[in-house]
Amino acid sequence: MKYIKTDISDVWIIEPEVFEDKRGYFMETWREEDFNKHIGHNVHFVQDNQSMSSRGVLRGLHYQKGEASQAKLVRVLEGTVVDVAVDLRKKSPTFGQHVMVELSADNKRQLFIPRGFAHGFQVISETAVFTYKVDNRYAPEKECSIRYDDPSLAITWPIENLDEIKLSEKDLQKALSFEVAEKF
Repeated sequence: MKYIKTDISDVWIIEPEVFEDKRGYFMETWREEDFNKHIGHNVHFVQDNQSMSSRGVLRGLHYQKGEASQAKLVRVLEGTVVDVAVDLRKKSPTFGQHVMVELSADNKRQLFIPRGFAHGFQVISETAVFTYKVDNRYAPEKECSIRYDDPSLAITWPIENLDEIKLSEKDLQKALSFEVAEKF
């Protein structure tokens, strides 16, 4: 696998080596010892999650607070999304900045997002199947959401037309501004 640094330290793009022939393809998507060697610290994933969404769905920007925070390794099995990670680490030189990466079934890229980040994605294909590993169990009482359109974050989502963006009721009504959201 190829590990590519992004503009924010500790956030990595991971490209698998894909072996293709007339039967299709094979690729390795996860090897703990290799991953930890390249990332520079030990991450032990405890849960896998998967979602299916239609075009325009925007999930995020989500994170879990405090000890419930989660590192994530995300990828797309079907379709295409634009994935965003926002740095919430107060002592980081990139605090409040974000990384945006296109993930698709075609490019087979993965994105590693460490603890201390808010995460979200928007589906730009007709549908997308999104999967991710997390290193901490889901704790609904620690869940937090930051508004996807917070002006201080200056995220330019690929689908900006409000009639096309599909948000959950929770993200519409409970998402906080970046200014008041709890940070790390």
